[in-house]
Amino acid sequence: QVHLVESGGGLLQAGESLRLSCTASGLIFDEWAVGWFRQVPGKEREGVACIAIRNLDIYYAGSVKGRSAIRRDDSKLTSYLQIDSLRPEDTAMYYCAEGTFCTPGLHLEDMNCWGQGTQVTVSS
Repeated sequence: QVHLVESGGGLLQAGESLRLSCTASGLIFDEWAVGWFRQVPGKEREGVACIAIRNLDIYYAGSVKGRSAIRRDDSKLTSYLQIDSLRPEDTAMYYCAEGTFCTPGLHLEDMNCWGQGTQVTVSS
């Protein structure tokens, strides 16, 4: 059974950097793309970033492009998401997911399995 566990969330100040980790088990990690998504209560879950196998494709949402970085360490079965220059609007529950591939649209339906999420709150 596939499990994805996110960590690294918490309360941060605007302008600080966020570093999240997503560790997987129960799958051959290097055969799957990893996506990061976020959701605010009352709104749809939205894509943040995605990294394909062997780093062949990497996509970012416009809202974080230029101030974020996604990477993967297949030897540790872990993906990382960093967002710099945090803004209050980055406040959300952040989820990682595994899927077959990444697309520029960062579609939820491209993902197969989801973690439980980690809350990130950015204060102004």
